[in-house]
Amino acid sequence: MPDLYLKFVNTPVGKTAAQSLGLPAPIPLNRLRRPDQPFIEGDVLVGAGKGAKAIATLAGILNASAATVHHASGIDSLVDSAKAGNKAKALELGADNKPTFSGLVFDATGLKNPDDLRALYDFFHPTIKKLGRNARVVVVGQNPSTCRKAPQAAAQQALEGFVRSVGKEIGKKGATANLVWMAPGAEKQLDSTLRFFLSPRSAYVSGQVVRIGKSASAPTTSPVAPLTGKVALVTGASRGIGAAIAETLARDGATVIGLDIPPAMAELEKVTDAINGKALACDITDKAAPKLIADFVQEHFGGIDLVIHNAGITRDKTLGNMPEHFWDMTIAVNLSAEELIDEELMHRELMRENGRIVCISSISGIAGNFGQTNYSTAKSGVIGYVEAMAKQLKNGVTINAIAPGFIETQMTAAMPITIREAGRRMNSLSQGGLPIDVAEAIAWYCSPASNGVNGNVVRVCGQSLIGK
Repeated sequence: MPDLYLKFVNTPVGKTAAQSLGLPAPIPLNRLRRPDQPFIEGDVLVGAGKGAKAIATLAGILNASAATVHHASGIDSLVDSAKAGNKAKALELGADNKPTFSGLVFDATGLKNPDDLRALYDFFHPTIKKLGRNARVVVVGQNPSTCRKAPQAAAQQALEGFVRSVGKEIGKKGATANLVWMAPGAEKQLDSTLRFFLSPRSAYVSGQVVRIGKSASAPTTSPVAPLTGKVALVTGASRGIGAAIAETLARDGATVIGLDIPPAMAELEKVTDAINGKALACDITDKAAPKLIADFVQEHFGGIDLVIHNAGITRDKTLGNMPEHFWDMTIAVNLSAEELIDEELMHRELMRENGRIVCISSISGIAGNFGQTNYSTAKSGVIGYVEAMAKQLKNGVTINAIAPGFIETQMTAAMPITIREAGRRMNSLSQGGLPIDVAEAIAWYCSPASNGVNGNVVRVCGQSLIGK
């Protein structure tokens, strides 16, 4: 169901009404228009605190973009901003003629104690009001768990509160803010994540923290079709988010196996036929399902590169009124089946080197939800599974999770209007997301260049006002 309120408040009459009544006035989000679209355009300002370790890498990525890159100058705490190189133009932060920025990128990896946090204020205070619509803020810091001294860990952990708050302040412009915590020496792994967070692909991702570890150098891939030659399995692919995932991975070059239950085969085949993929009818809760899936993969492709566990169900009842089959079915589909499928694929060595596993959690698994003890339990279990498996996987295989918030699907369209409207507005961007927003985040995880991204849970929720 279309968001009529979003359309209304972006008309002259609607804008006036929203302002006079103090109502939210969400900005239409810019999403990817074409695969070869530059990841960022316009004016981008890069800055760095003293001792910055990633500034040269960040500048190199930005200087290869279509943006006009500036570096902060004129303030002692930001002196290392000049390490952005000769291609970046010096910009006096105290000047009155600052451009409207499409991006603000700050390297905070050198901050060693709470006093050093002043550099955040010095960089963002004179620039935050100059952010344009749908702009991007990205802060790069050092993972606090890798800091040897407590003051340094405090300063780096503080970045999370800063970025989450900034995301809520700039959401009214359709802008987003995200934090990248990297391990020491992981600068070379920043490329895919910085490009994602600065691009229209991350339109509905804000207030998130991503941890990047050291890894082998990423292979060179096509920027338009980075998944060329990859084989992907997408469960629950017949409609909604699953269909969007299948279509997006195919757009990026992958061959997709779409899986869904037998009654959904007609819808599933429409999806897979349109992307030259293959359809597989399977109930993932069947005891024979993992073997059936593995046999299909082995017969048709000899192995798998990308496994996307999207299939899920809800069976809502308050705990005291919930029949046991509601509980058992929800746990089986949303959690147990993922583990069993992965186990079979890896036991038979069908998961290829540098493969990717992506699981779908939910904001309900983070914050809980009334009448969804079964669903929230399963989706929270997904997070535990991902975090544990990330430490065990070998051969360059990574595992991550996406936790969607309110996404416009057939399920949300069937909600009562009051609940639906509350779901749409209870985030920093004051609107629901689209299935493509989840799919784009999964495509980022799946990129061969994202080999340093492992064990993360990223919310695609427009920075929901509930949960962490």
